Amino acid sequence: MQNKLPFSRYFIIGVMLFALFFGAGNLIFPASLGQKAGENIWVAVCGFLITGIGLPFLGILAIGFSGSKNLQELAGRIHPLYGIVFTAVLYLTIGPFFAAPRTGAVAYDIGIAPFVPEAYAQIGLLAFTFVFFIVTLWFSLNPAKIVDHIGKILSPGIIILIFVLLVMVIVKPIGSIGAPQESYIHGSFMKGIMEGYNTMDALASLVFGIIVINAIRSMGVTSTRGILIASAKSGIVAIVFLGIIYAGVAYLGASSTEAFGLFDTGGPVLEKAASYYFGSLGTIMLSIIIILACLTTSIGLMTACGEYFHTLIPTLSYKMWVVIFSVISFVAANFGLSNIIHFSIPVLLLLYPLAVVLMLLTFLSKLFHHSRVVYIATIAVTFMISLIDGIKTFCQLLEINYFGWLEVVVSFYEKTLPLYEDGLGWLLPVFVTMVLTGLIVRIVNTAVIRQNNKTEGVL
Repeated sequence: MQNKLPFSRYFIIGVMLFALFFGAGNLIFPASLGQKAGENIWVAVCGFLITGIGLPFLGILAIGFSGSKNLQELAGRIHPLYGIVFTAVLYLTIGPFFAAPRTGAVAYDIGIAPFVPEAYAQIGLLAFTFVFFIVTLWFSLNPAKIVDHIGKILSPGIIILIFVLLVMVIVKPIGSIGAPQESYIHGSFMKGIMEGYNTMDALASLVFGIIVINAIRSMGVTSTRGILIASAKSGIVAIVFLGIIYAGVAYLGASSTEAFGLFDTGGPVLEKAASYYFGSLGTIMLSIIIILACLTTSIGLMTACGEYFHTLIPTLSYKMWVVIFSVISFVAANFGLSNIIHFSIPVLLLLYPLAVVLMLLTFLSKLFHHSRVVYIATIAVTFMISLIDGIKTFCQLLEINYFGWLEVVVSFYEKTLPLYEDGLGWLLPVFVTMVLTGLIVRIVNTAVIRQNNKTEGVL
């Protein structure tokens, strides 16, 4: 048994973690942020990095610190049923409902759309995603090492291509950085924080953390402290790479608006930049790499979701689950990348606070003697606020009026909760609930111990 590893091992695990987090889809969000933030880019990027790399890092540490076997066991500290529901919803979110369809939509937007006339865009998307998810299904039903090999080749390939693009952007900017769009004129830092939700990496970290911990244990580190330190050092490697790429791609987006105009998503920004610097060859290279990278990500998501739900409901075979999820992903992908991103926002506003609070409770658990009362009370308060945020945002997306009761609750939250308008209204109530319930638990436990000591003394 050993508790320390050489730096080379930390680096290897860190690169593996980077590859797990980094998908072609993640490139579109910093590019879009850069376009919209304009001159406020670096303030917005700071916010984006907090949720884009800071929370995923926290999630990895939380899994290592908790000693839990999986996310369901960790979330089960609130209640076993909550553990199942939360984990299932999280898998569906990073799987067939949003993240997996997004891989197909991103692959089409960057890799195929530039070569398809606009009049045939919807038909092109339908045909491409049909083939894309048929291939996903085939590989998910027939796991093969070729997927791992392709992933190992693609990850360095896409990183090299992106870094070359970023060097070119610094040496020869596409254009000057313009004024920020309306939503980024004020509060660009908070806007960046909310944009970082879209990567879904904080949610994924609660699943990927187990993979990292198993890799660390396989190298001989078994103590909780050793695993936590190894997870931290490996995580730093991953988030440094992610941070550099996010900041660089955001700058690329900010410097591209003058030449290319403003796009709904970041996909066309990358395609136009590759064409600008490297011509048609650059566009073709980017297209091939992005499509294959998205495909390997999609296969990984289908496999992970199929395995989890087969464990949860074994009456349906793994193959049947994969078929179901592939069909759902295909249908969702045809709503288009912009719609997938927009309609994921209400779900992320619900899930992200619950995930972050679970991480915080994990680190602070010893302070309140791992009391389930504190877990339940804190998560309940978080849920009451994040659920309203999700429903409110869903109504806004559909451009429908708030329900009568919803308008009353939203009005109350807006008047009483600090940072509510910025999407962080849950922060102060959660802190207060955690402190109050934690103090009550400690006081009660202390009183019980004293009473027991008195009873033992009398006996």
